[in-house]
Amino acid sequence: MAIIGGTVRQRMRFVMIGVALLLNATGSSARAQGTVVVGPTPSPALLILSKADRVLSIVDPATRTIVAQVSAGPDPHEVVASAAGRFAYISNYGGGAYNTITVVDLVHQSALPAIDLGPLRGPHGLEYAGGKVWFTAEVAKAIGSYDPSTHKIDWVLGTGQNRTHMIAVSPTLRRIVTTNVSSGSVTIIEPSRGQPRGPGAPSTSATGPPPAPRSDWDETVVPVGNGAEGFDVSGDGNEAWVANAQDGTISIVDLANKRVVQTLAADVRGANRLKFTPDGTLAFVSMLGGPDLVVLRVATRSVIKRVPVGHGAAGILMDPDGGRAYVACTPDNDVAIIDVKSLSVIGRIAAGKQPDGLAWAIRR
Repeated sequence: MAIIGGTVRQRMRFVMIGVALLLNATGSSARAQGTVVVGPTPSPALLILSKADRVLSIVDPATRTIVAQVSAGPDPHEVVASAAGRFAYISNYGGGAYNTITVVDLVHQSALPAIDLGPLRGPHGLEYAGGKVWFTAEVAKAIGSYDPSTHKIDWVLGTGQNRTHMIAVSPTLRRIVTTNVSSGSVTIIEPSRGQPRGPGAPSTSATGPPPAPRSDWDETVVPVGNGAEGFDVSGDGNEAWVANAQDGTISIVDLANKRVVQTLAADVRGANRLKFTPDGTLAFVSMLGGPDLVVLRVATRSVIKRVPVGHGAAGILMDPDGGRAYVACTPDNDVAIIDVKSLSVIGRIAAGKQPDGLAWAIRR
């Protein structure tokens, strides 16, 4: 824009005002989106998904700075990292519109070819266990596993439940737990203890060697509460605590006996995620429709504090040493850092619009 007339001093004043306005606008944008300070991927690295910006932010937790942002594919919701901390896997959900898992090379900070799940649409919940990526597929009412070493989906199992959304796989791979939002249920999946059944059963023919026995799985559906979604399994593997978003309650499931043993009136309507602290003493519950992070003491099974975090929250990630929790405040476009000892917000990280899924990547 040309400046016509006026003294040199006046013209310089207009230029300086224009520069100041530009810097202010740029600074506001940087504060909203998070400033990227280019650098190598640290270990540990905090991974933050932005649903609206469709990016994965790689964050140095020590400095709270973003060292890189990588495309996360359409509608990214959940993220997990490989055991060696080299790759990240991101579910592209879309309420069933998509059927891919985006793969990110965390060392080179670049997106790799996505995993095509074919008819297994609506991937959401993710777990990395036993060298494989385990996932839910809502539209298919199924779960599956992907083997990165062969680049193939090597196992699929139907749940028969509506909106199989989140998944937890035990380290031994002997138990899988899912929450099924619209069915208001939990599915407990374990290897069958009986003989293989059906066409895969061993042949009794005397000619030739019998085929290898086909492994089978038993599924137990446990009714919990309406809108069952966020959950966590206790460190000893004995219980699953399930947050029921529509009822505002928490169902405690005895995994060995496969039944609900207690329902807590915790007033967590709109609950999104539930996570135990590493020492198992506390449980944190985020609510997308509420301003607080709800904290319960596990031993007494009671609410001990409500921590104001903003206008709503989704993903929860515990620091491995148990000192901090990271909470994705989706409506506020940042991640709150919670001091577990004082149960207070001690900082925030801006890493894009509508943050949701969180994960650690630790190089081994």
